[in-house]
Amino acid sequence: MNRRFLPVAVAITASTALLLTACGSGGGDDDSSDKIKGAGGRGKDTSASASPSVKPGGAKRPEIKLPKSFQAEFAGWTNSDPKLQAIMDDGKQELLAEYAATVEGNPDSKAVAFYTDGAAGQSARKWIKGFVDDDLVLIGRATVSKPQVSIADDGSGVLFYCVDESRGSTKNTKTGEVERTPQDSKARVQYRNRLDKTSQGAWKTSYSETERGGC
Repeated sequence: MNRRFLPVAVAITASTALLLTACGSGGGDDDSSDKIKGAGGRGKDTSASASPSVKPGGAKRPEIKLPKSFQAEFAGWTNSDPKLQAIMDDGKQELLAEYAATVEGNPDSKAVAFYTDGAAGQSARKWIKGFVDDDLVLIGRATVSKPQVSIADDGSGVLFYCVDESRGSTKNTKTGEVERTPQDSKARVQYRNRLDKTSQGAWKTSYSETERGGC
């Protein structure tokens, strides 16, 4: 069975049209971000591992590490507005936390619990458990690009981005069988997330939806 990368989609409370409108004026600073970066990784600005970090007066972020067998590249992941950058930073860590928990086979990952809440947290755990139940693990590489970020009228964060899964595969941990992600337009997935800020200053993903081929 080939379990595709994207997590189980969760219906977002606001309509997609409203979210798109909210994101219209809050894109990243990298003008090249309207094209998904290819295998060369041009424009990537981070490795797939993150060390624990504490913002002044804020929460201690958990350490997240990905193995060499699966890596994630982030392209154009910068914004000149520090508030919007903070949303992007925690949104990035949320995705890395899910990837790491999937590789580890750990639906109860503390990092996933830190960066998700509500329906998004339930969806993430279900997605990770699906890999565990099917004896599958992610290998290869994903490229994350085209970030669009804004702050909604209610103070929540809105973060859209694209994930190119075309260089990724799933591997059966018992048989060693590898199945590649189909090389078609559906390998590019758009994520549409809502994030809510905690009292400690962390942005948790509370709702998420995905559209395969949406990029």
